[in-house]
Amino acid sequence: MTDPILSVADLTVSFRSDGRWREVVHGVSFDIGPRETVALVGESGSGKSVSALSVLRLLPRDASRIGGSVRFQGQDLLTASEAEMRRVRGDSIAMIFQEPMTSLNPVLTIGFQISEALIRHRGLSRSAAEAEALRLLDKVRIPAARSRLHEYPHRFSGGMRQRVMIAMALACRPKLLIADEPTTALDVTIQAQILDLIKSLQDDEGMSVLFITHDMGVVAEIADRTVVMYRGKAVETGPTARIFSDPAEPYTRALLASVPRLGAMAGRSRPMRFPVIDRATGAAEPTPEAPDTVQAIERPVLEVRDLTTRFDIRSGLFSRVTGRVHAAERVSFSLAAGETLALVGESGCGKSTTGRSILRLVEPLSGSVLLDGEDITGLDAATLRSRRQRMQMIFQDPFASLDPRMSVGAAIAEPLLINRLASRQEARQRADTLLSRVGLSPDMAGRFPHEFSGGQRQRICIARALALRPRLIVADEAVSALDVSVKAQVVNLMLDLQAEMGLAYLFISHDMAVVERVSHRVAVMYLGEIVEIGPRAAVFGNPQHPYTKKLLAAVPIPDPARRRARHALPDDEIRSPIRSPDYEPPARLYREVSPGHSVQEWGEEWADAVAPVQAA
Repeated sequence: MTDPILSVADLTVSFRSDGRWREVVHGVSFDIGPRETVALVGESGSGKSVSALSVLRLLPRDASRIGGSVRFQGQDLLTASEAEMRRVRGDSIAMIFQEPMTSLNPVLTIGFQISEALIRHRGLSRSAAEAEALRLLDKVRIPAARSRLHEYPHRFSGGMRQRVMIAMALACRPKLLIADEPTTALDVTIQAQILDLIKSLQDDEGMSVLFITHDMGVVAEIADRTVVMYRGKAVETGPTARIFSDPAEPYTRALLASVPRLGAMAGRSRPMRFPVIDRATGAAEPTPEAPDTVQAIERPVLEVRDLTTRFDIRSGLFSRVTGRVHAAERVSFSLAAGETLALVGESGCGKSTTGRSILRLVEPLSGSVLLDGEDITGLDAATLRSRRQRMQMIFQDPFASLDPRMSVGAAIAEPLLINRLASRQEARQRADTLLSRVGLSPDMAGRFPHEFSGGQRQRICIARALALRPRLIVADEAVSALDVSVKAQVVNLMLDLQAEMGLAYLFISHDMAVVERVSHRVAVMYLGEIVEIGPRAAVFGNPQHPYTKKLLAAVPIPDPARRRARHALPDDEIRSPIRSPDYEPPARLYREVSPGHSVQEWGEEWADAVAPVQAA
């Protein structure tokens, strides 16, 4: 039998809190063999990320204690010197972190940061390192990689930054890759290609992978063996196929039951609430179908017509316009009270720009946005501020959305005070009521954002969005970074609030399985344009545009027996939305496939962008 490349035995981790040591990881053991992928799965707080950080000794020295044994290629990492660990980190063992913006240095270009690892560990010259960095960016499908090599992290989207982190981790061809939620922020096609990339590197380099995730679809796709963690313990370990087909523990069964599966909504006309894991028993609580909330009204809450947003690219001594990013191009749709329209597509397709343009957080170039019949694109600042009471936004990163120096009660009350809709006492009372409404305790109002988990912070952002009793909420990747059980709770909360208040949701997401579960209608975007739009059942059940088919084919299936064939998706580069200053897109024609279901006609210009989808 081949010796494992990594052997973790009886791992314990304790943190110092309030003068006492509290154990959070309890006797976890697992091995990883050469070319093997082992998945650590579980909810937030289960101890999976702490266990992985312990392997590289990245936990704070003064506030943590690590016990047990961690042996890498025979070397005990827990007794190694700091100089030895510096040689191991990034060279023999690399790690991809979940939060790319906090992992990248904001004052250094991404090319410099990737080159730094190559110069330090592989001894390359600066020019050779930059050439290799460019090759790596191409490999993880950064559009126009050569021109973006010398840009800074803030110029990249969340998904693009994660691809940069993956390129950096793979730079030195490590023997072991620790991937901590590496595909959480990525859309389905990039996720599929990154998983394929990791598998191909295993074949080429003999690399092993410790894959930390809450996405059981990804586990089924990539893992040879799986370790299920719950409350700091490894409750079940075994071959992935056996874990999925015959889970022994109630928690494992509940975790699998809470995973949204593409196609599960066939035959259902209304959105469906998620089953929620009971943290006391580890079992899944079944939940009923969401009530039908779409109301028959004379006029939609939101009407968007030919919305166009472009960003100028300036260069040279006189900052001349040398190009434009066509982020949203002639986007049109409507949204009724009590209805959810999902806007889906890959990173950089213009989903978030469309949402921000509707609220005029980004100024559109042309088009109209009618809120309850009133065009808000021409309103002055004071009038727009008053109209924003009826439209609110929930952002992807709740921690970045909240002021770290302001208590959550004050953050929720702030919109009421700014708009002079309540006295300070009334605002505080309203904040307490909203905290209760989103499943939090009113006595939490005095706490600060860092004292809450990611799911709780997202609930706080929902409470703040509801403070002004809006008619429309734009949810921009609001549940993308949450684990399955917290995602279920937040989505169920949003569905309940929609039924109670008749809210209209523009649900921006790349998670196709969640979109199928929560939406009434779906619009598919590519390079700033809507290429297909229609009722959820029609778009998912009878997709017409090749790009829609490509998106659906890329969704990982939570069933190891149906693991997608290698390289089933074309490894083509995403086309850049950057055009010359004088470029004007051609007029687009749409045909109606069925009532309410329209698809854009595509021609030769789509041949490279929408490659044929191979059978999965």
